Amino acid sequence: MEALDIRATNDTPKVLLDPDNDVFEISGRSLPEDVISFYQPVLDWLEDYKDSPNDYTEFVFKYIYFNTATSKLVQDILIKLEEISEAGNKVQVIWYYEEDDEDMLDLGEEFSENVDIPFDIIGY
Repeated sequence: MEALDIRATNDTPKVLLDPDNDVFEISGRSLPEDVISFYQPVLDWLEDYKDSPNDYTEFVFKYIYFNTATSKLVQDILIKLEEISEAGNKVQVIWYYEEDDEDMLDLGEEFSENVDIPFDIIGY
């Protein structure tokens, strides 16, 4: 399966979904004008990936900031990952947050409660 590689901008995060190299990461700021059209390729890619995922998928979120609209799409991504897990594949979410960013810590904790997959929340 081909990797999905979206470069970061001032308003959109870097997205790298590369199963050949076991890299699944979204990082940076997420304030796209049209959040659905930005994240739709990610959701479509994950839908295809569900058909033949790696034995182990470690998905990293390393947001600096995201808006409320992005929050819904992050939840949609987590649901796709949960579906991969429910199909018998090992999935791990790593949620990074800056040590002094209480909001991002709280969001990670909320997201972890909404899905039934292993979820590590790590301050840096």
